Amino acid sequence: MTVQISTLSNGLRVATDTMLDAESMVIGAWVGVGTRHEPWNANGLAHLTEHMMFKGTKRRSAYALSKTIEKNGGAMNAYTTREETAYYARVLPEDADRAADIIADMLLRSVIDAKELDRERQVIIQEIGRDRDTPEDYIYDLMHETAFPRQKLGRSILGTEDVIERLPREKVVDYVGKHYHAGNIVIVGTGKIAHDELVALARRYFGRLPAGAPTKHEPARIKSGDLRQMKDSEQLHLMMAFPAPSLHAKTAPAAGLLGTLLGGSSSSRLFQKVREKRGLVYNISTYHAPFQDTGLFCLYAGTDPARVKELIPVVCRELRDVTTRVSASELGRAKAQARADLLMGQESVMRRAETLGHHVLTYGRSIPMADTLTQIMKVTEDEIKTIASKILSRAPVFTALGPTDGIEPYRALRERLV
Repeated sequence: MTVQISTLSNGLRVATDTMLDAESMVIGAWVGVGTRHEPWNANGLAHLTEHMMFKGTKRRSAYALSKTIEKNGGAMNAYTTREETAYYARVLPEDADRAADIIADMLLRSVIDAKELDRERQVIIQEIGRDRDTPEDYIYDLMHETAFPRQKLGRSILGTEDVIERLPREKVVDYVGKHYHAGNIVIVGTGKIAHDELVALARRYFGRLPAGAPTKHEPARIKSGDLRQMKDSEQLHLMMAFPAPSLHAKTAPAAGLLGTLLGGSSSSRLFQKVREKRGLVYNISTYHAPFQDTGLFCLYAGTDPARVKELIPVVCRELRDVTTRVSASELGRAKAQARADLLMGQESVMRRAETLGHHVLTYGRSIPMADTLTQIMKVTEDEIKTIASKILSRAPVFTALGPTDGIEPYRALRERLV
């Protein structure tokens, strides 16, 4: 058992996944807030806050923060999702103290300087522009917006230009004060680090974090819908999404395997029948995207606009077919791919840090790898057909970006699925 979890007196959880044969470690803070926890008038605040944590503290300039980690070969980064924010450093074992100090300094003493904030606004606005200019990325935002209309879970992680331009410094300060407390944070260490060592570092550097209760979120409500955005481009990007199990649902492993079986690899059903045999797409994939209280089963395809009339009937036929026909061999391949992905991920200190931080925030504990593998391997062909019928029989969320003129009406698409 390599995973250990302790809770400090202020409610801060400290979790380690020790890898004795590793040569490096990851130390980070996983925070249980993201885009769906922002105020209504502040879309993009979670991501903007993540950026501002790197822009200087009461003790260090922005340059000093990065130099302190990088001078011995380490690296520091962060990311924001719709439900979580993470700050982490990957360093050699002798720099564990320095990494914990830097991350604590960022979370506890960031000054959120007004001039730095104005500069960072422009960086994020450029990031938003880059996302809009990358259709295979931007369509995911359009899909979430359509699936969760007028809901925080449906809003872009990056935010919008007009909101980012006007967000006052006080909003960032208030957001940090409200959400960046011990009850919302897990300090994670993976790789060549002992649990007692990280607990001691957490007490030393994060002991000043105030106590608090985990942040709650509004319940999500998925709506079927149809959004088609014209764009002059050589390729047409399509997504279909369906309501699917949440992170806590017992059927989540089956939904994940369904995504792998249908479009999770180059040997998957859709990839073979749509791309390899017919050449209808450049790329096609399916996956299960679970959240705390709901989930989406998503299909993405990038195609020549001239091929869309042929593509949609073929895709819909395969989505219908998987509800009644699943072979032992293809389910076996999907299980083997899921198993290999999990086991190969165990070789990465970063992957293990992401998994551990996510598990403790989501479930309040670490899910043993053996338990996860058991749940995957015991899924049957009948269970795949049952979850496919439950998911794919629902009215889809359909989004398209590009030359959309050749796409059939939503009603016709919906009738192909039943």
